[in-house]
Amino acid sequence: MNTRAAVAEVIAQVLRGKSLSALLPEYASKVAEKDIGLFKELCFGTLRWYPAIELLLQELMQKPMREKEYEVQGLLACGLYQLMYTRVADHAAINETVAAVTKLKRPWAKALVNAVLRNFQRQRAELEAKLAKNPVFVRAHPQWLLDSLFSCWGSEIAIDIIAANNQQAPMALRVNALKGSRDDYLQQLNATNIAAQATQFSEQGILLQAATDVSELPGFSDGSVSVQDEAAQLAATLLELKPNQRVLDACCAPGGKTCHILETQANLSKVVAVELEGRRMQRVEENLQRLGLNAELVVADASATENWWGGDSFQRILLDAPCSASGVIRRHPDIKLLRKPTDIGKLAALQLHLLRSLWQTLEENGILLYATCSVLPLENDQVIEKFLAEAPDAVLYSIEAQWGMKTDFGRQLFPTINGNDGFYYSRLRKTSQT
Repeated sequence: MNTRAAVAEVIAQVLRGKSLSALLPEYASKVAEKDIGLFKELCFGTLRWYPAIELLLQELMQKPMREKEYEVQGLLACGLYQLMYTRVADHAAINETVAAVTKLKRPWAKALVNAVLRNFQRQRAELEAKLAKNPVFVRAHPQWLLDSLFSCWGSEIAIDIIAANNQQAPMALRVNALKGSRDDYLQQLNATNIAAQATQFSEQGILLQAATDVSELPGFSDGSVSVQDEAAQLAATLLELKPNQRVLDACCAPGGKTCHILETQANLSKVVAVELEGRRMQRVEENLQRLGLNAELVVADASATENWWGGDSFQRILLDAPCSASGVIRRHPDIKLLRKPTDIGKLAALQLHLLRSLWQTLEENGILLYATCSVLPLENDQVIEKFLAEAPDAVLYSIEAQWGMKTDFGRQLFPTINGNDGFYYSRLRKTSQT
């Protein structure tokens, strides 16, 4: 399939509400192998800068594109991304993008795409000057999200979050402690000329200087190492795992934290991993198999404990709650298009519901670790505050650490350039109600 036509179809599907991560595997398989890198770069880049690109298209077009023609909208956005943010020569970007119209079977749009891209070339300085004071154009984020970041964290932190969101995400690894040490694995990477360094906060973490295909990583197929961001690697340590404990990993897909729990403490009594979607649970199973680990996998709504919980209390629970993913936008730039301000309150209600339901499965003196990849307090501190106000047997178990920012009820990590993703952790302990 033509690379730019494939990108246009992906963007169109995102505009219709589908997620990039669900679309990429299918469309990457249709593109020539030599073009997969370019295909992914154009998909991620176009979506990353889409809020700004959309404003330019509004200036360059007399009327908005109808939904049935979102493929043309996607192709135009891809063309502008190439002209603005890539090293593709302007004439090549325009010619290749115009040629892709035929592959989309929309010959009528050929003149339109050519005219819009060439008009942008001629009017670029004027258009950029006109939009220079529009924060959506300057920061390439939807206005509601900009408002939330600035009101929650102030200018300095908000600007840093936005800058990190607009960068390509770094690639981090987690060394399997059951199979070797981080120092030994760093030596293996060095021997294969893969530049890397130890992460600052995770004892098993490694940060690669450049993204690398997993097939080139020493021992990947044998389970020596996994791909996982440093912020997500902190969960296993915070659980304070001990031998013979029963552990629940709720909302576990894609299974990185489940596997890390098993790598961290090899003598657990049982690990139960619950995930709502069977399709996503397949990823968990694949990760466990590659690493040679075992857990009890349950496809169910974690909050509907009556459908899956047998009554044996857990000593440790990890609730990696569904969230806005506002801390991992650089890995999922489609969030800028898909997430709406009304979603945040709904997600917060779901998070509180999960907390209430899972709390009954926690043993007295047990620990529940609440985690999200969000940087919005409404999904984080405010959820924990509400839960503590209504649960007399729940107390805050403070997290003392060198990473992130201490908040009233947990610790908040922000996405950093060439560093960790945005993440939130809060730790609760169950006490006697009396």
